[in-house]
Amino acid sequence: MMPWYQLPQLHMRRFGLALILPVVLGTIAFPMQLQSATAQTSGQQGRPLQIKSDIQEYDAKTQVVTARGNVQMVYPARQIQATAAQAQYFSKERRIDFSGNVYILQQGANSIRAEKVTYLIDEGRFVALPQNNRQVESIYLVNDANVNAPSAAPAPKTPPFKRSN
Repeated sequence: MMPWYQLPQLHMRRFGLALILPVVLGTIAFPMQLQSATAQTSGQQGRPLQIKSDIQEYDAKTQVVTARGNVQMVYPARQIQATAAQAQYFSKERRIDFSGNVYILQQGANSIRAEKVTYLIDEGRFVALPQNNRQVESIYLVNDANVNAPSAAPAPKTPPFKRSN
């Protein structure tokens, strides 16, 4: 028989195990389940940044979310959608690093394809890097409403295109 003063410890251990066990078993049994995290950007209540992926980790000390496998990000406030193999959301630095076959679509028209892309949230700026011996590809929707309007100076001549491969 157990002394009476050890009974609360035993119950606390069982209670803690009862809370943790389903989480651990769920992670082991269903590692490929699509997981989702929604982050509130500081100073902008009600403007979520949603990240879905096969696996996600959160480091409470550094406040970094790491998402791996079939990463999908939606940021409606900035009209941004992205896919990548991995993404890291650095909430303190207010930036998102994407890597592995990155595709970003902004405002339903402008897009970037690269191996690595960093999105600086406060600046609204993307920095894209290609794979070795490759290039970054961007497509931008350009408003040509004034294409037939006379201009003050003619456009400069474009040099011939040279392949870098």
